[in-house]
Amino acid sequence: MGKTSPQAEKENTNGFVDAEDKKEYKMKVLLVYPEFPDTFWSFRHALKFIRKKSSSPPLGLITIAALLPYHWQVRLVDVNVQPLSEKQIAWADMVWISAMVVQRQSTHDIIKRCKRSGKIVVVGGPLFLEEWEQFPEVDHFILNEGELTLPDFIRDLANGNPKRLYQKTKYAELHESPLPRWELVNFRKYDSLSIQYSRGCPFDCDFCNITAMLGHRPRTKTASQIIAELDSMYAMGWRRNIFFVDDNFIGDKRQLKQEILPALIEWRKGKSGCSFSTQTSINLSDDPELMDMMVLAGFTQVFVGIETTNEVSLEECNKNQNRNRNLVESVHKMLEKGLQVMGGFIVGFDNDSQDVFDTQIDFIQRSGIVTAMVGMLQAIGGTRLHQRMENEGRILQNMSGDNADGTTNILPRMGMDVLKTGYSKIMTELYGLDKFYARIKTCLALYLPRSAPVHLTWDEIHAFLMSIWSLGIVGSERKQYWNLFAWVLRKFPKKLPLAITFTIYGYHFRTVNQNHGLV
Repeated sequence: MGKTSPQAEKENTNGFVDAEDKKEYKMKVLLVYPEFPDTFWSFRHALKFIRKKSSSPPLGLITIAALLPYHWQVRLVDVNVQPLSEKQIAWADMVWISAMVVQRQSTHDIIKRCKRSGKIVVVGGPLFLEEWEQFPEVDHFILNEGELTLPDFIRDLANGNPKRLYQKTKYAELHESPLPRWELVNFRKYDSLSIQYSRGCPFDCDFCNITAMLGHRPRTKTASQIIAELDSMYAMGWRRNIFFVDDNFIGDKRQLKQEILPALIEWRKGKSGCSFSTQTSINLSDDPELMDMMVLAGFTQVFVGIETTNEVSLEECNKNQNRNRNLVESVHKMLEKGLQVMGGFIVGFDNDSQDVFDTQIDFIQRSGIVTAMVGMLQAIGGTRLHQRMENEGRILQNMSGDNADGTTNILPRMGMDVLKTGYSKIMTELYGLDKFYARIKTCLALYLPRSAPVHLTWDEIHAFLMSIWSLGIVGSERKQYWNLFAWVLRKFPKKLPLAITFTIYGYHFRTVNQNHGLV
C-alpha cells in the first residue's frame, strides 16, 4: 500500500479503527477459499480445454476484503487455482475462510492446518449458518451479511474483546456494499468473473434457503455501483464472461428496466468481449421487453429453476411461479429471444410418482436445455422443507451440497432404491451421446443470438483444437461430434463456436457422472 495522509487513512478504515491506533491493531489477513470437489457446476473437466483453473473467483471474500481496515495487509489464496502453502499460513496473523456446504471437507482440512500453526481462524459463509457448532476449532464466526456483522467484530477486536459468534437478523442495504478488491485476484486463472446486483427473492419455494438467508425483498445496488464494478474489471483487462450471481436477477423488474439495464446498454457501447449470464425465474419468458433489454445489454445465458413439470409437486414446494404454464414454450421463448437456457430440475418430491423420471427426460429433450442440472430433493438447513422433514423424522444426514451427485439427506416417500434407480436412469440417458447431441441441435435450431460476435482469444482457439482431438478423434463420440459439426456448418455456421462449447460441456458432465457412479 502507498502512503496516505492521516485524514485519508482515517477515512479508509471504514470507521473501525482510528489512524493513531494503526500500529497496535495492524493485521496480516490471509483470505482462503476452500476447494470444490468434482461437481456439475465446477466445470473442472471443461476448463482444461480453455486452460483455466476455476470457473470464477470468490466474490464474497474479495468483498469482505474491501470491508477490512485499509491499513491491514490482505492476501488471497483460492485453493481451486493454487495450493495453500505453509509459508502463506505462517505469514498471516489471522486466516479468514468463506465456504459453501459443498466445500465442507476442504474447509475442515484447511482449519486443521491453520490451527496446527497456531493461527486465529475467522470464518463465514453459507456453510456455517447451520453448521457452525460442528467447527469447534474456529475462533470467530462472522455470520449473515458481512456488511452488518463484520464492523462489530472489527471494533471488538480493536477493543481487545472479540466474541466467538456474530449474527444479525437484519438485512444489509446493498448501496452500502463496497467495490470488491479485484486486485487480489489473478484473472488469468478464471473463465468468468462475478458481480452481484441484488440479494433476496420475492418467491418462497420451500426447498430454497435464499429467502431464509437473504429475505423476500430484493435489495439492490445502484446503477453507478454496477458500472463502477464493471469499469474496474474492464480496466484490468477482463474481456470474458461476467456472471451476475443474483439468485433472481429479475426480482425487481422496475429498477432493471428503468435504471440497471439502460446503464448496462450504455456501458457496452464501444466495448467488446464481455458477455453476461445470470439466474432468473421462469416468468422472464412472460416479458418480451425485459428479455429484449437483457439481450441488448449483453446477456446471453440464464439459469432457470424449472424443477418439475408435475403440477402437484410444484404446489407441494410452493413454486407457484412455475404452475399453470407451458414450460417448454416458456423455455423456447427465451431461446428465440437470444437467451440460452440452463435449467435446474429436482426428483424425489413426495408427490412424484415413478413415471417422473421418464417425464423429466422427455421434457428436457423437448425443451432444448443442453445444460440440465438434475438433482434429488435435498433439505437445506434453515428451510421450511428441512423443518418439515425433521418433524417427520426423515432427515438422514448432512446434505452434501452437491446438487447432482446422486445423494439426498432425506428419506423419500417413493423409497430410496426407487429414487436412486430412477435418478441414475435420468443422468445416463440425458448425458448419453445420442440424446445429448440431439439436445444441442434442438437448442441451436431455436436459439437466435442477437449479441455481438464472439470475442475470439487463444484460449478459444485452443479449446477448438483440443475438442477436435479429444472428442472428434480419440473420443467415444467421434460419430456424433462430426455429425453435429457438419450439421451446424450446413445450417447455422455462425453458431459453430457455441456448438463446440456444448460438446465440451458434455464431456465434463459425462465425466462427472462417471466419477459419481451414475453411468
